[in-house]
Amino acid sequence: MKQFIKSMVMTTAASGMLLASSVMAADQSIAVVNFQEVMGKIPQTAALMQALEAEFKDEKAVITQLEKDIKYYQEKKKRDGALMSAKEKEELDKKLATLFQDYQVKGKALQEKAGQRQNEETNKIVALVRQAVDNIAAKNKYDVVLSQQAVVFSKPDLSITDKVVEQVSKLK
Repeated sequence: MKQFIKSMVMTTAASGMLLASSVMAADQSIAVVNFQEVMGKIPQTAALMQALEAEFKDEKAVITQLEKDIKYYQEKKKRDGALMSAKEKEELDKKLATLFQDYQVKGKALQEKAGQRQNEETNKIVALVRQAVDNIAAKNKYDVVLSQQAVVFSKPDLSITDKVVEQVSKLK
C-alpha cells in the first residue's frame, strides 16, 4: 500500500510538471521562417549570382575554350587517326594530355575561387536575413523564431517568411 501511494504521488507530481510546462509554452509567441524560400525570393540573391557570373566570365571563357579544343583534337584523332603516322598520333596524344591537364587545373581553381566568393557574399546576405528576422521578432515580440526546416508542422499564420522577404528586399 505504501508503494502504491508513493507511485501515485510521483505520477501526480510528474503530470503537474508536464502540465505546467505546456502552460508556460502556451504563453510563448512563436514564429516560423523558411530561409530557403527567403533566399530564393530576395533580389540580393539574383544580384549576387549576376555579379559572380560577371566576375568569373573571363575565366569561364578560358575553360570553355579548353573544352572546345579538347573536343576538336579528340574528334581529329578519331577522324584522322588511321591516316596519321605514329609520331603524329603521339604528338596529338601529348597535346590532348596537356590540354586536359590544363583544363583540370584551371577548372578546379575556378571552382574553388568561385565557391569561396559565393560563400563570402552569401554570408553577407544571410546576415541581412538574420537582421530582418531579429527586427521582426523584436517588433512583434516573438519569443522564438524557428526555421521551417526544423519544424514538422506549423500553422501558415505562424510564418513570417513573406515579412522577412519584404524587409530584406528593401535593404541594400
